[in-house]
Amino acid sequence: MSCGGINRRRALQGGGLLAASLFLAACGGGGTTGQLRNPSQNAGHNDINPMPREQVRDGGDLRYPLDYLVTNFNNNQFDGADAVGLLVLSALLPGPFSSMANGELTPNPDYLVSAELTSTSPQVVRYTINPKATWSDGTPITWLDFLGQFKALNGTNPAFQVASTIGYSDMASVARGVDDKQAVVTYARPFAEWKGLFSPLYPASTNADPSVFNSGWVNKIPVTAGPFKLDAIDLTAQTVTLSRDPKWWGQPAKLDRFIFKVYERTALADSLANNEIDFYPIASSIDLFRRAQSIPGVVVRQSTERLYSHITFNGAPGARLADVKLRQAIAKGIDRAALTTRLIGQIVPGATPQGSHIYPIGTPEYRDNSAVVAFDQAACNRELDALGWLRPSPDAPRAKGGQPLRLRLVGDTSNPISDLILKSVQDQLGQVGVALDLVVLDSNQKDTAIKSGDFDMIGFQWQVGTTPFSGSRGLYVEPKGNDVQQNYGRIFSPEIIELFNQGTAELDDAKRAEIGNRVDQLIWQEVHHLPTYPSTGAYAVRSTLANFGAAGFADTDYINAGFVK
Repeated sequence: MSCGGINRRRALQGGGLLAASLFLAACGGGGTTGQLRNPSQNAGHNDINPMPREQVRDGGDLRYPLDYLVTNFNNNQFDGADAVGLLVLSALLPGPFSSMANGELTPNPDYLVSAELTSTSPQVVRYTINPKATWSDGTPITWLDFLGQFKALNGTNPAFQVASTIGYSDMASVARGVDDKQAVVTYARPFAEWKGLFSPLYPASTNADPSVFNSGWVNKIPVTAGPFKLDAIDLTAQTVTLSRDPKWWGQPAKLDRFIFKVYERTALADSLANNEIDFYPIASSIDLFRRAQSIPGVVVRQSTERLYSHITFNGAPGARLADVKLRQAIAKGIDRAALTTRLIGQIVPGATPQGSHIYPIGTPEYRDNSAVVAFDQAACNRELDALGWLRPSPDAPRAKGGQPLRLRLVGDTSNPISDLILKSVQDQLGQVGVALDLVVLDSNQKDTAIKSGDFDMIGFQWQVGTTPFSGSRGLYVEPKGNDVQQNYGRIFSPEIIELFNQGTAELDDAKRAEIGNRVDQLIWQEVHHLPTYPSTGAYAVRSTLANFGAAGFADTDYINAGFVK
């Protein structure tokens, strides 16, 4: 069986939430108990213990830990654009295309008979929908659902508080094809990465009314169309329970239920050892990694994934870091290699910092474009001096016009690794006279801070989506009042957007990747955000689980995942 399977803090599905001495076993092997492979060497494969369906038993619950519950399950809405919510939604809503282990997108036959690029001038895409595909309320999935999503997300009606207009704003029309089960999308401008759109697809009833779009999915999932259905969202118990949907027209899921429940990260290892959950993400926690190696019946699985940690800078007009030269100087005072070694070096020795804002490490398109702000304390000191931020004494913070260079760096109470990152950066910048006040918030408070711009610097994770170039564009759009899409740092460069526009219209993959790396160089110069290290892609997984684990670039296979017979 091949390694290609049929996965996951904040970003839209179409785009863009945190060398070893012993290598992983080959795809489908038994995981590892030694050190893990460098993510840069492990892209394009997954580690999910693949097994044919006949070797997976029918029934059982998979208990899935979450860091937090999202409040809005409309992934296309500003407050709902979160990868944790997408984890739940992927088992419930249509994804017209499936992402494979190597990142390739292929039509999902449960939802599409075909998806064809029938013309390039103008660009026309014809979707033929599976005749059996039906929403849980009994309404057939038709071209009207594609039309509704286009109208809600194309940016023409500001009442729809969208997370991104990417792709949809490039469309001219969505029309009925030969029948209701065919949607014909015509583009006003070429859009190369069209396969990442309409995923997840929401019913037309969601997208017809701005009030329903903005709040109709808050703490509820009113309509589904997947192998599982929603049983309950329990805000007190912090759980979301899904069960196998008897109305599902495709191959039935092996598992009876997926139970998503919020756990503190410090409780994950004990919860797995006590048979309360069935896996957990190791991320950058050496403690969770070592505990996983010691729990009977648990293996460590690993695959490079589209996830990296970073620090976003607030460059809004009037903010302390609005001056790009100040951002550049401060970036040169942060030793990303030291952070990478300290945070994940004991798990993946030899790991290198994330060098791209757009492409996952280890992919053919990836280039390390970070040299413009490479760690250089001497340069940092010179540039801060030149900007007038002077140190009155070796131990005092820099000041200018009587105002100290004091910044607020925001972290997360739910993640014990956050404290290590914050204090490391505080120490590094303290050496060059930049004072950092550490502000630690819970997940909901931090989410509010991110979206409102209530920070000078803030750390979280970006998950690059299945179409990384076009999907990243929403991070750099021009802020218009409170409409920032995903540009939470509120830093805008017309040159960057112009290159994005050029690249999204480039149908040649190699030429588009070249443009992507030119864009990335400009983003490093702007210091929009500072990538630190890639995810280890490591998970502690019960050894009896099949077709589930470290999915890497692939979608989680909710249909074939289960326990071995």
